[in-house]
This record gives sequence, structure tokens and C-alpha cells, in this order.
Amino acid sequence: MTNQVRVRYAPSPTGHLHIGNARTALFNYLYAKHFNGKMIIRIEDTDDKRNVEGGEESQLKFLNWLGVEWDEGADVGGDYGPYRQMERLDIYQKYVDELLERGLAYKCYMTEEELEAEREQQRANGQVPKYSGAHRDLTEAQIAAFEQEGRLPSIRMRVPENKTYTFNDIVRGDITFESSDFGDWVIVKKNGIPTYNFAVAIDDHLMEITHVLRGEEHISNTPKQLMIYDAFGWQPPKFGHMTLILNEERKKLSKRDQHIIQFIEQYHDLGYLPEALFNFITLLGWSPVGEEEIFDKPTLIDIFDPNRLSTSAAIFDRHKLKWMNNAYIKSADLSEVIDLALPHLVKAEKLPTDMDEETRVWVEKVIALYKEQLRYGAEIVELTEMFFSKELSFDDAAWEVLEGEQVPEVLQVFTDKLLHLDEFTADSIKAQIKATQKETGHRGKKLFMPIRVATTGQTHGPELPMAIELLGKDTVISHLDAVLKKLKA
Repeated sequence: MTNQVRVRYAPSPTGHLHIGNARTALFNYLYAKHFNGKMIIRIEDTDDKRNVEGGEESQLKFLNWLGVEWDEGADVGGDYGPYRQMERLDIYQKYVDELLERGLAYKCYMTEEELEAEREQQRANGQVPKYSGAHRDLTEAQIAAFEQEGRLPSIRMRVPENKTYTFNDIVRGDITFESSDFGDWVIVKKNGIPTYNFAVAIDDHLMEITHVLRGEEHISNTPKQLMIYDAFGWQPPKFGHMTLILNEERKKLSKRDQHIIQFIEQYHDLGYLPEALFNFITLLGWSPVGEEEIFDKPTLIDIFDPNRLSTSAAIFDRHKLKWMNNAYIKSADLSEVIDLALPHLVKAEKLPTDMDEETRVWVEKVIALYKEQLRYGAEIVELTEMFFSKELSFDDAAWEVLEGEQVPEVLQVFTDKLLHLDEFTADSIKAQIKATQKETGHRGKKLFMPIRVATTGQTHGPELPMAIELLGKDTVISHLDAVLKKLKA
């Protein structure tokens, strides 16, 4: 076993990159980089029925977008390849043959129907279903008869009797299993493809993986992998099993849960910043010292301490993610925020794809108005609706403002001021608001709120003089006239 830390993230190309898988990748990445180790990507593609076309490429693309970098893998090479399990079948066969030869594994010819009947009988007897070992000690004659029938065998590991398996988990401390908890389990399926627990143990050993960080659903897999290590006299890696991620109702995060966006690609498409997601996901089951929650990647690498991995479930807080992404947007360069938001206005057909320079300059100023409050790129469509609507609509709060007795006077004076304005700029508009205050004697909310509602249709929003400038003189005068007509002023 190497002295250098070597970790692996081993996705199956069965779909897109999920939050839970992304967290596993991030924790492995942070662990490797903190200890100056190596990060390996291994593609576990033996479940060919569930593999989807483009699954591998999609997962690697969005891992990379998230900020995870790896040192070895199918795409970058390395000294421990191949890095796809289906390209390693000849490697596994060598170890299967050895286990068979040593009597540590055997061929099982039971059909799926026979196995299911066995499980049903065990359930009827109040037992936990597990393989009975019916084909553990077949005679040569029995084997010949089964093969004469055309039965294809699976290969099962002969589970040792009365053996205790204990491993010290990085997160949970000592965890113990008894061999009696397990029936002889399949290491090679009838189609000749090795099963997960067999292949992963062989791969982790040959790739000199020192630490395995993964979700707690893999705890029950660990003793099976330890059986493989024991059989060959290998030293197992150090295991760490991270807690579940729960939704805000404290239920396990399910891919069917529609309340939470669960795939990294979706956050990319909605206009989240990868740095914010990296930061947020790292805090799902790990906590730094102190109260600070905003960290860049180099800092997270520096402060990552596996001893601070949580023993209690992580809660996926959607509002916290939006808050965190907003914090990153606020501190980002305006050009980056424009690049994040502008495509969503084009996609919503608020703007043409081939906009002229004047339109581009205008919309960049519109986006800049919302930089402080924007939580993700796609939100710009809703926030800027007033700039693309010909007519205003008013909610109850807006009508309550317009019903003030001073409103007709304020709006009439302000309209007159704007009509005679040669330069329609934020500074000149601000000056006319002050002039309206001086002429009418109304100030504060009694002045600003009617002007905001009548020009924008909203009771709150971005800096008012700049918003009025960007709406344009003709539009603003039209809005004011329409409101005054409704008020019969």
C-alpha cells in the first residue's frame, strides 16, 4: 500500500450528476488535496442495463464545472488503468479463477425462480432472506447434470463461518458485522460480469486506494469487500461513510422529490455559480471551525478536516443555497453576472439573439440594477419584467399606495417636470424628484412610493432614478398618464 493518499470517486454512468454523488466527489477531492494526495475517477459501468448514453460524459463535464479536478481517469490516463470496469474484465477473471481454485468461491446453478422460492419460504418462516448455500458443495455429477440442462452458473463467495468483521470508520468509529449476517454472495453474475462488491475491492487494491469516502448506504457493502481483502491477504483501505442528505422535512433526499432541484446540470442551467455550489455542498455533512460559511476552494482545501465530518444527517436548505449564491453574485465582477443572466433573457424571448450594440448596453445596465439582489441567473427574467411589459399591473399593496390623497398632485407635478426634461438620465431624474418634493411639500414615502408605483408598477425595487432612466422617457410618461387617468386626476 502506498504512503501517498489516493482516493477515488467511482460514478456509474446511469444518469446525471446528483447532489449526493457530487458531495461524495467533493469530499474525496478535498481529502486528496488537503493531504497532497491523488484523486482518481473510475467509471463503474458493469450495470449495462441501467447505463445511459452520454452518462459518463455528462457526469465528468459537470464535476469539472463544479471545480473538481482529478489526477487519473479514463479521460486523462494514469498508471493504474484501465479506468472503466468493463475494460478490466480480464483482470477480474484472474482473481475469480484463483478463488475457485482455492475453494473460496464456487459455481451456483440455481435459477432465479428457485432463488425467489427459497426467499419466499424464508420470509414465511419469519427469517431474513439470504442464500441458503444449497449449491455450496455440489458433486461433479450434479454440476454435469446442471450443465447438461444448459444452466449458466453464477459464482458465489464462500462466506467464512463464525467470523467477525470490524473496521474503524472515519466518521462513525468502530463498526462490526458477523459473517452469519450474510449468505454466500454472488461475485460474478450468470452473464460473466462481476458484481459491484467484488470488482470494487479488486480495483481499490490494484489502484492502491488508501481511503474510501462514500455515502452511508454503502456501510453494508463494506464487510463483503473486506471478505475479498481477507481472501487475498490484502490490507484494506480506510473507510469513511458520510451521513444521509435530508430535505427540509427531514426525509431522505429522493430523486422523486420535486421540491428540491437535485442535479448539478439543472443548477448550471438555472445560472448558479459553481463556486457557490462547491461551497454549499461542502457544508452538507462537514463543518468548519467557527461561524463563517463563505469559503473559496483554496481555503476549503486548506481547512478541510475529516474529523469534522458530521455524524448526523445533513439538511438541504434551498433558501441557504440561494442566499449563498447571492453572496457570490454580489462579490462577482459585473461582467460575470451579465454573462450569467443575459442568456436567460434571450431564452425567455425578451431579447433577440442578434441584439444591436445599443440594446446590449441597455440590458447590461438593467442587469446591473439587480446585481445586489439576484440569487441565480434565471431569476433575472422575473426581476426585470417591468422593463419588457407595455402595461403595468398593480397588486393590492400598489393600489393602497396610489389611493393616498397626495398622490394625484405628486404624480402630476412629477410628470410635468419629466416632460420638460432634455436629458433623461438618472441624475437629472433624481433632481426632478427633489424638485417635485420642493413644489408639493411632500417628502419620504408620500413622495417616493407613488412615483415608484406609478412608473414601475412595484412597491419596491432597484434604485429608482436609474430604473426610470432605463424604462425610457416615452414609457415612463405613458405609465404616469395611465395612472393619472385611472385616478381621474
